[in-house]
Amino acid sequence: MTWYTALVLAVAAERLAELVVARRNTRWSLARGGVESGRGHYPAMVALHTALLAGCLAEVRFAERPFPPVLGWVMVAVVVAAQALRWWCIRTLGPRWNTRVIVVPGLPRVTGGPYRWLSHPNYVAVAAEGLALPLVHGAWLTALVFTALNAALMVVRIRCEDGALASLPAVDARA
Repeated sequence: MTWYTALVLAVAAERLAELVVARRNTRWSLARGGVESGRGHYPAMVALHTALLAGCLAEVRFAERPFPPVLGWVMVAVVVAAQALRWWCIRTLGPRWNTRVIVVPGLPRVTGGPYRWLSHPNYVAVAAEGLALPLVHGAWLTALVFTALNAALMVVRIRCEDGALASLPAVDARA
């Protein structure tokens, strides 16, 4: 389990890096008149993502989940792909990327990068990671619970984000 603990801790460190980027981007957006939406669901999202990481480690340890080699290595690849997609989103949105829903009035909606094909590619990364990270080491219960709760949260989050983005001009084809 030592290498799995290191993987989960690496994902946790990546999350902390995201929060640093998000805090910087929040200041940037608010300085330009950005408007935040969806404050009510944000604490639930933070709690759910924290519980995912804790659940991965707890289930593997206390339920004595073994490493399933075939599934496990495929899930490692999915976790890596999810991180790549997430950072592609962050890079594409630049200072507009955030863990919160903040829209700067007058800036056009980004339609480049992964946003060319998907409206919410970051949430694809979150869903993939939330399923794959626990399954790397057979933590199927954590994968199931996170996926179900995340799906419900994403319904709320995407409605909020779509509502906020509806006020923006349609085109910004940054890559």
